[in-house]
Amino acid sequence: MAHHRNTGNDGNGNHGNHGRTAGHRRSATSMRRTLRREAPSTIGLLADEQDFAAMRRYRTFTFDDHTVYLRQVETLLKDLCAQGAHATVALFDPEEYAEFCAESGLAPDDPASRSRFTAEIASSGATVAYAGQPIDTLIPLLVGRAVRRATWEYATTLLAGLGPCADCGQDVGHAAFDRASHLLHRILDTAGPGTHHLVCSTPADQEHLLAVLHTEREATGPARLESEEGAEFVTVLAVGIALEKPGGVVLRTTSPGAQDRVHGWRLIRGGLVPLSAGEVFSAYCTDADTGEPVAPESHVEYCAGFDLGADEPEAHH
Repeated sequence: MAHHRNTGNDGNGNHGNHGRTAGHRRSATSMRRTLRREAPSTIGLLADEQDFAAMRRYRTFTFDDHTVYLRQVETLLKDLCAQGAHATVALFDPEEYAEFCAESGLAPDDPASRSRFTAEIASSGATVAYAGQPIDTLIPLLVGRAVRRATWEYATTLLAGLGPCADCGQDVGHAAFDRASHLLHRILDTAGPGTHHLVCSTPADQEHLLAVLHTEREATGPARLESEEGAEFVTVLAVGIALEKPGGVVLRTTSPGAQDRVHGWRLIRGGLVPLSAGEVFSAYCTDADTGEPVAPESHVEYCAGFDLGADEPEAHH
């Protein structure tokens, strides 16, 4: 163990007290800085002009220009990052904030209430970790994450409310989720190595649900699935299976040194039926909103969907 001898003298025969006190202050300051770096920070972001305008009715919300506000948020995020702190951005919804305050008995025109709401959405809402992105890049990421989460929550609630099958007694939502998971893995196993981009589209009772999944697969081993994105995709596909709604899945695979390949399937009576190459071409080269033809991409090969029926679990309705 190392020993330190303090030779300081304050002129009254009190050796070392000043040095120890100063050292203690420096140590405490250093510890606080360390804790500050290790304490995560969450910023509640008003992403659009309408939400920003809604918050201006509160006296304690002192910003009056949305562009200036966004730049100030960006500067704060950069400062936190420069200090080595972990910063997360959450989407701040004024309507949800007002409801939260009413349910919690909090005064909405109070910065402390906004802080409590931000902590709440950080634990249960859509968030994006700040990694130096420009604010103009961060906002679309955050809004996209919020849309995906809302879609997943709606689809999950819908599946949970379907109840048991009248014929076999099995939970319809659970069985559809298992089948959707099986179909996804069949697609990825058969697609082989490459970077895969999948889109699932299916109408529900009140919404048109859309899920997107990105994954990569090496020459050996299974595809690497991001757990949250994978669960969202499977849940949306399960809704189409359980409700027997028309829908579809499109797979685009990119591999080094080769043309991109596009495959497609039609969702019919709870199963995925392969589209022909011509049907894939027609679907991919038609504007979904206008119905007008879209020029095909020169580096893309439009292929028939491959058969997914082998070893497929039975659906229960």
